[in-house]
Amino acid sequence: MKHPFRELIIAMVRTGILGFGGGPSVIPLIRHEAVTTFKWIDDDEFGEILAIANALPGPIATKMSAYLGHRVKGTPGAIVATAAHILPTCTAMAALFAAVNVLSHSSVVNGMIGAVTPVIAVMLGIMAYEFGQKTLKGFGVVTGILCFILAFLGLQVFSIHPGIVVMIFLAYGAFHFKLKRKVAQEKDKGVSS
Repeated sequence: MKHPFRELIIAMVRTGILGFGGGPSVIPLIRHEAVTTFKWIDDDEFGEILAIANALPGPIATKMSAYLGHRVKGTPGAIVATAAHILPTCTAMAALFAAVNVLSHSSVVNGMIGAVTPVIAVMLGIMAYEFGQKTLKGFGVVTGILCFILAFLGLQVFSIHPGIVVMIFLAYGAFHFKLKRKVAQEKDKGVSS
């Protein structure tokens, strides 16, 4: 028997506690909970929601937890999931605030941060690789690589806001697949004639 609120709390507390380094580094953890552990959504829907959430203002991990909560149990689920995601961190920050000066000079803490950083980089790299594979599968190699290059140029060279880049590519994706569908329909008409 499923217990959706308990699952939401477990998943979001885990992502809130284990997430290290800010919102983007938590996304692979949220993806694992939502797609692999609890199977609330599939990879394709996760990618779509991630793209939309990136285009909206505010912390990405909080938006993702609110969406998943809403997807599972509506508005009460969104409230529970968001609270479960942010409360452990808020509590820990309040408890550790008094000790921040001691911890910031601690070689042990600096060593822990140094050791966990490569793990986060690998998690983000794996997720980027998997999304890249889906891009190449959906667009084809040439168009997919061209999209990677254009996104890189927009984000890194021209410093366009990520939300704007996401919106441009969402619009292009809708146009691309609409055109692809139209070509397929015309091809089917030609074969059936």
